[in-house]
Parts: sequence; C-alpha cells; structure tokens
Amino acid sequence: MHKKFFYSENLRLSYTDTATDLPVLISLHGHFGRGSTFHPLQQALQDQWRVICLDQRGHGYSDHAESYTRADYLNDLHQFILHLGLDQVVLLGHSLGGVNAYQYAARHPERVQALVIVDVGAEIDVPTDHALDWPRRFPTLEALRAFLREQKTSEKYFGESVMEDESGWGFRFKADHLSRSQQHVLGNWWSDWLATSCPTLLIQGHKSWVLSTDQAREMARKRPFTTLVEFPECGHGVYQEDPEGFNGVVREFLQGLL
Repeated sequence: MHKKFFYSENLRLSYTDTATDLPVLISLHGHFGRGSTFHPLQQALQDQWRVICLDQRGHGYSDHAESYTRADYLNDLHQFILHLGLDQVVLLGHSLGGVNAYQYAARHPERVQALVIVDVGAEIDVPTDHALDWPRRFPTLEALRAFLREQKTSEKYFGESVMEDESGWGFRFKADHLSRSQQHVLGNWWSDWLATSCPTLLIQGHKSWVLSTDQAREMARKRPFTTLVEFPECGHGVYQEDPEGFNGVVREFLQGLL
C-alpha cells in the first residue's frame, strides 16, 4: 500500500493505492472520515481488486479548501480518475462519498462500471452542525477519546482523523468547513440516483440515522439493476459495526462483475 498525492486544480489531495494490475475500485469516505476508513476492505479485496482510497477535500491528509460544493467534489473525482489514467472504475462511497459516487455516475456514466452505495439516500435531510462546538484541541489523546465517549459518537470513526501538533490533540478536519460541506449535500437527488442503470449494491443499516429502511427499499425498487442488502443490527457505519459481513457482501457483488 502506497500513500500518494495528486492535484485537483490547486488542491493537493492524498490517497492510498495497492498499485496492482487488477480491476479498480475507488472508495470514498463520509464526512469527518478519511481514506483509511476502507483500508480493511482494501486488504480484504487485494487478491482480486486494486482498491484506491481517496482522502476527499478537507479530510485526512488532503488540503483544506475554501469551497465544498457538489461540483467541487465531483470535479475532484473526475480529475482523480484522469490522473490515474483509467477509462472505467467501480465507485464505492459511504454517506458523503456515496452521494459523490452516484452523482458522478449520473454525469459520467461511461466511466462507471458499477456502484456500491453505503447508507445514504436519494433524499437527504440530516443535521449539519455536528462537531461545530467541539473544542479545537485536547491536552492528551485520552482526553480527546473521553470527550468522544461523552458525545456518544463513534470513537473509532472520528479516531481515524486524530492528529497531534504543538497545541495538543485534535482532528485533521475543520468542523466549520465540513458543516458547510454537509449543507451542500442536503436535498432531493432522485434524478441523479435514477439517471444510471449500472449494477449497484445499496447497503443500509436498520439503525441508521441517515437512511431509513423505507427509503432504501424505495431506491432499490425504482432503480434497475440495484441490489439492496440490509443489516438489521447496524447503524450508519455498517463497515465498522459488521466488517466481516460488509466485506463479504461487497466481495460477492464485485465477483459478479468479473
């Protein structure tokens, strides 16, 4: 696995790449995450797929940006695929990354062989002020972890973005930036969801606060060639809550493409 960088216009973005001569899957994390979110999947699929994990703008080791519109994210992804010299890829995205994946497919259907969309809908109306009032720095790593536990949020998910500098322990992302990014994700995107008919795996957790089971079933019913897999005991972070089950259904779906 190799960490690399490329430029989308003047923004330097980071990614990891298994750099093998295999079919390509590009993974896109959700808000407040980073590319390492899908490193376990990268390892699970390394015998059959070249899995490339992108740190999207404002996340991980990628640069912070001034703008986080839908067009910004989709242009980054397009520039990334051109940078890699790829004609066609499979896109996997969770939450923010899932919207980016199916909206990119709607605009560039010739470049997307298939989609794996993880717990995000065609209509999105979720809180956008998460983490805005969090302290910027903590004196110790344990203090940061204790704060996450107090917030009843995912210590594992946010832990992927933890960093230490001369001011103490904090996060690589800027909460106010990602709040603006979330604002742009809100809306009705049914036209984008229904614009393509490439093979698609839709994954939903019954305990999710982002995508309801009813909407997930409607998405699968309305769009051709869409397979819905539900995880009754999982919430929004299916890939973390049941990694074995998640990796298994993704692998099975991808095998059908080979």
